[in-house]
Amino acid sequence: MASVVHRRPAALRDLEESGAFIGRDSLAAELRFYEGAEATFKRLAEMPGLGRERSELAHERLRGLRSFPIRDFENWLAFHRPTPHGIDVIRVLHGARDLSAVLMHET
Repeated sequence: MASVVHRRPAALRDLEESGAFIGRDSLAAELRFYEGAEATFKRLAEMPGLGRERSELAHERLRGLRSFPIRDFENWLAFHRPTPHGIDVIRVLHGARDLSAVLMHET
């Protein structure tokens, strides 16, 4: 059975906004970002335990959340939770953001 990647609406918005930001300088870089994100999601779905457990985000709503850098765009992180058949992508955020504040609104 194939591993499942579920993308939440906030993650889809993040991908679109981040890709557009990157694409302001280079359409090729924007396309690489999308390809890197999809490759990262696939890898995480196949090995859901990969990534850093975000225990410092100590709120109950964030329990079980993990992060992993987007391939070739290490400053962008895929925040996900393992599921029985893959992963649930919660957000895709630049690491310089106030992650705790942003994640509290969308998980």
